[in-house]
Amino acid sequence: MGQPSPQPFRMHVADETLRDLRERLMHVRWPDEPPGAAWSTGSSVDYVRELVGYWRDGFDWRAQETALNRFHQFEVPLGGIDLHFIHEEGKGPNPMPLLLSHGWPGSVVEFHKILPMLTDPARFGGDPRDSFTVVAPSLPGYTLSFAPGQKRFGVEEISELLADLMTDVLGYGQFAAQGGDWGAFITARQIHGYPSLAGVRSYSTLDLLGPRLPRRRR
Repeated sequence: MGQPSPQPFRMHVADETLRDLRERLMHVRWPDEPPGAAWSTGSSVDYVRELVGYWRDGFDWRAQETALNRFHQFEVPLGGIDLHFIHEEGKGPNPMPLLLSHGWPGSVVEFHKILPMLTDPARFGGDPRDSFTVVAPSLPGYTLSFAPGQKRFGVEEISELLADLMTDVLGYGQFAAQGGDWGAFITARQIHGYPSLAGVRSYSTLDLLGPRLPRRRR
């Protein structure tokens, strides 16, 4: 059986879904503000009211869709789910493939500013020889890589799935990887298991709590 073929993807949420969300935000049942100073026992109710009002009346979902759809996005059936990812080709003589893993709670949207800088450094005054071809998946179970009832993934399973995306689906013999927050654990797992990984940068505020991962070779 051949490898699955990625299919182009564009973000579009149905109008009815957005109307339903707005209706829900209009009918929030608010608690009272606890006695004492604001924020002393949790989020300020007044602040959350203001935030919900912005979500309801000020946030422009269609503008955010348009911004996300400027990137080349794909879906591919892999590991029993439909995996969503951004795949932006680098503009340089020999771009290094780079896998970016986002954190929790997070999404590929957090990469929207840095993606053009990585793929086209010359545009920002850098050297085109430093360009990357960036692959940024929505982690399994998150946002665009989630469907109700689908299987759940742990760190090891996600790291293997994303490595398969880079090597088996996209055909990269070597690639670099970067992960922040929860993505750091995924990247750390890849360090131990994949000789095709050419370089790594991971960071997390949870490093002291993370499990010790055994070495594993494919």
